[in-house]
Amino acid sequence: MARRMGGDAPSRLPRITARYRAEIHRGLAALCWLALSGAALAAGGEHADPAKEAAMRALAARDAPKEVSAQDFVAREPAKTGYCANIADAAADARFAWQKEQLAAMERQVEERIKLLEEKRAEYEVWLKRRNEFLAKADESVVAVYAKMRPDAAALQLANMPDEAAAALLTKLNARTASAILSEMEAARAANLARAMSESGRKDAAAPAQKKNQRS
Repeated sequence: MARRMGGDAPSRLPRITARYRAEIHRGLAALCWLALSGAALAAGGEHADPAKEAAMRALAARDAPKEVSAQDFVAREPAKTGYCANIADAAADARFAWQKEQLAAMERQVEERIKLLEEKRAEYEVWLKRRNEFLAKADESVVAVYAKMRPDAAALQLANMPDEAAAALLTKLNARTASAILSEMEAARAANLARAMSESGRKDAAAPAQKKNQRS
């Protein structure tokens, strides 16, 4: 507080000078009057009155301007310094309240976005479930079609499919139908599909074991 008061004192010095300008003028007038009186007494010689001179000196000392410091000015106005302190506390409280309101608004925005994302996720899960059901039905329909086709015609169709798709389709057919279709294919192509079917079977058999180990 003392540092702040000392820092504000230079800016208040002009106000101090203006306030005591009248006293300075009165002091100067008293000094001029004393000078004139002294000259008159000197001219009067030995007839000067000592009591009157002492009274004049006392009057001059009383009316002489006193040097006023910034600390004296601040001490004379404690109400203003207290008002500044109260204003600073009120400003700090207002800033804290504003920051608290901003944080609350941001929290509400985050909660609204989280709610929106949850709704989008639920919609996506519903769509994904419908898609998987559709693909499962489509796979069943395709498997039923190939199961009813002649082996040579089915082999011709599977010849234009990628190895993974053809092997997946053959694994869903019964063993007799799949072997008949493979016998109608080229030897190299049939060997590749048979190897892919065997690897897929091993993966399918290993998946339940891994799930069981994870649960245990």
